[in-house]
Amino acid sequence: MKSATRVRPAYQRILLKITGESFRPQARLDLVVREIIAAADTGCEIAVVVGGGNILRGRETDSIDRISADHAGMVATLVNGIILEQLISRVRPARHVSALEIKGIVPRFNTVTARAELSRKTILVISGGTGNPLFSTDSAAALRAREIEAQALLKGTKVKGVYSADPVRNPSARFLARLSHDQALRRRIAVMDATAFALCAESRIPIIVFDLFKPGNLAGIIRGEAIGSKVC
Repeated sequence: MKSATRVRPAYQRILLKITGESFRPQARLDLVVREIIAAADTGCEIAVVVGGGNILRGRETDSIDRISADHAGMVATLVNGIILEQLISRVRPARHVSALEIKGIVPRFNTVTARAELSRKTILVISGGTGNPLFSTDSAAALRAREIEAQALLKGTKVKGVYSADPVRNPSARFLARLSHDQALRRRIAVMDATAFALCAESRIPIIVFDLFKPGNLAGIIRGEAIGSKVC
């Protein structure tokens, strides 16, 4: 009997952006971890940029000034990064790096080291945003995607993909399977901020927006299946 051969993934290296909402409740986080590991099993090299909104969102905190709030938000992503690295590393090699170094806990992100880790099939967990206030973790995801030479940026959400309007508030909103970076900017598509769209447009990195919490979606995209919305 011939041994089964692994199908070559459509994407060799991707960056996955996950929201802080992925970290609660625990059952949801467990699902996300399983999805990431299943995606890595395809042979794809995976980096994950984590948000911190489950703990604190800088732009939504009005009790302190915006700069300090953003700094606190970046620290929140570090907490999530530590958790995610530990859960993934129970099954696969994982390494947590951050724009904000904490000696003895989290090393600073370095492009050369990050690429080397990915080439060894280590799942890279990236926190700390860009390391600067006033920039979202979506912008950080676009920046890191360029730095690690990712072939696509996958934005995990809780909806099918991009819509013409908020599908929760507007039931008649149309699903958009494909649009350009320029269209996303002109229409002010809110699934990512303008800076992230602009960075990906300049670097010619496609963005795939999809439902992260539907089992099989992440690995399916990596295999080349038409899932979610593609911005390119």
